[in-house]
Amino acid sequence: MNPLALFPSRRSAYLTGFLICAGLIAYALYLQYVQMLEPCPMCWFQRVAVVALGLVFLVGAVMNPGKPGARLIAWLALLTGGGGAVLAARHLYIQSMPADALPSCGMGITYMLDSLPFMDVFSRALKGSVECNKIDLILGLPIPAWTLLFFVLAVIAAFLLINHRAHKA
Repeated sequence: MNPLALFPSRRSAYLTGFLICAGLIAYALYLQYVQMLEPCPMCWFQRVAVVALGLVFLVGAVMNPGKPGARLIAWLALLTGGGGAVLAARHLYIQSMPADALPSCGMGITYMLDSLPFMDVFSRALKGSVECNKIDLILGLPIPAWTLLFFVLAVIAAFLLINHRAHKA
């Protein structure tokens, strides 16, 4: 059975994708401000990817595209979600490294964004630091593992939606 058969239309599936992205960002903010889990630079960039993917799904929900538009939405989802998946995989790799193999805590992300060119900030984030090595488990898996799983499933769903019916039958 195709799991997308639960959705009567592409629009409802795209809207669900957007709402899931919004829910993930809300949960990230809950972890940050209520549970006091300070996000590392890699986490910030994964959040950006979730927001970008959410915007792609929102465009799909608003436009309710036909098959050619659904193809474009799928490729945009691959671009944003694929980038997020790469970031999450890199984060998992950094978490697997011994802490002494990583640079010590450096500048915070806000300070870096205020004082360095964006590509320098991005480059530093990709190198990782001790902050990125901290593992917080949710239901037994590190947070970047959950985001990696989400990005992969979201991109697959976007491509499956190409052949899904555009309007409610």
